[in-house]
Amino acid sequence: MTLMVFIASLLGSMAIGTPVAFALMFCSLMLMMHMGMFDPQIVAQQMVTGANTFTLLAIPFFLLAGELMNAGGLSKRIIDFALACVGHIRGGLGIVAIMAAVIMASLSGSAAADSAALAAILIPMMRDAGYNVPRSAGLMAAGGVIAPVLPPSLAFIIFGVAANVSISKLFMAGIAPGLMMAFALVLAWMIVSRKMDVEPLPRQDARTRLRATGEAAWALGMPVIILGGIRFGIVTPTEAAVVAAAYALVVGMFVYRELRVRDLYGVLLKSAKTTSVVMFLVAAALVSAWLITAADIPGELGELISPLIERPKLLMFTIMVLVLIVGTALDLAPTILILTPVLMPVVMKAGIDPVYFGVMFVMNTCISLLTPPVGVVLNVVSGVAKVPLGKVIWGVAPFLLVQIAVLFVLVAFPSLVMVPLDWLY
Repeated sequence: MTLMVFIASLLGSMAIGTPVAFALMFCSLMLMMHMGMFDPQIVAQQMVTGANTFTLLAIPFFLLAGELMNAGGLSKRIIDFALACVGHIRGGLGIVAIMAAVIMASLSGSAAADSAALAAILIPMMRDAGYNVPRSAGLMAAGGVIAPVLPPSLAFIIFGVAANVSISKLFMAGIAPGLMMAFALVLAWMIVSRKMDVEPLPRQDARTRLRATGEAAWALGMPVIILGGIRFGIVTPTEAAVVAAAYALVVGMFVYRELRVRDLYGVLLKSAKTTSVVMFLVAAALVSAWLITAADIPGELGELISPLIERPKLLMFTIMVLVLIVGTALDLAPTILILTPVLMPVVMKAGIDPVYFGVMFVMNTCISLLTPPVGVVLNVVSGVAKVPLGKVIWGVAPFLLVQIAVLFVLVAFPSLVMVPLDWLY
């Protein structure tokens, strides 16, 4: 009965258009009433307590780093570097997009920001070169969702706090799956681009490549500093976020000189607005998480799926299908915050490694950013590229399918995630 109250109050409030954070607060109040412990002060206390976590400081600083990176010219130089390296290959602009997406993912960790930057710079070039624009826009969206899988990832930070799992391990464990997603996109793009009658860009000479590499060196150094610092225990993920923001600020202002003092107010304001939305959602979700535990909803769910507890792979397959379905209606952060406290006790009972589950769960929620009707990244790319949403949905279809295929390959073979983690960590 408690599980039904939770689901009905949450979905009911969202169905009438209530923002997710307020829907979570309403759901918490309904659970308290059902349990006979109604006290609105609990909601306020748990929101403050939940948000008062040192680890969550990484969110505003990584968001600020991403904004500084885009405003300071780091994104543009990464794309120029990729163009110089692989732009001459047939279908090369698509490979440039994927290569740039991987590099930018290791800087910002935001799918929407990376997709917008890629689409803004590369879509006009691909349109002029004769590429299929909806298919190209679909590739930008699919490349952008790699960002929350590769470190530094805001999604891993949110999951790590909600599930009490090592964020450093999640960062390291996400590297191999993220690169697999990128490789799958390259294969898919090479197949679909054969039908496009386009001329590759001229091959750049060694001097041009060297100059592009030199200009991008400062931008390329940022992921080395972040991942190297975390890997060797020099900084925590939260401290790495501060270093990333400071590094992007210095490079943008004093090295590339594209970030001016008068630009800082706009950058800070934009990152502050995004941070406030994310943190309010996290705080509201942590209230629900506390009440979910108090009401023993995971226990009720465990009884419902008890036949699957003894078959971990089948349980993982079922959960992944469930998350894909939920992801069509919810954004990444709400999906993580709502489902993590419900699913984690079941996963632990089944003996599934929490780091492995975290990677698969986050990867699944990232893929859901490409599924309509919500499809946040699809909407971002549609707006930036000025391509109708329906055409972007058609364009992303083959790339969405290969991303889902990678997901279920990793469900079938967990060692593809855990063996690289053991080597990296």
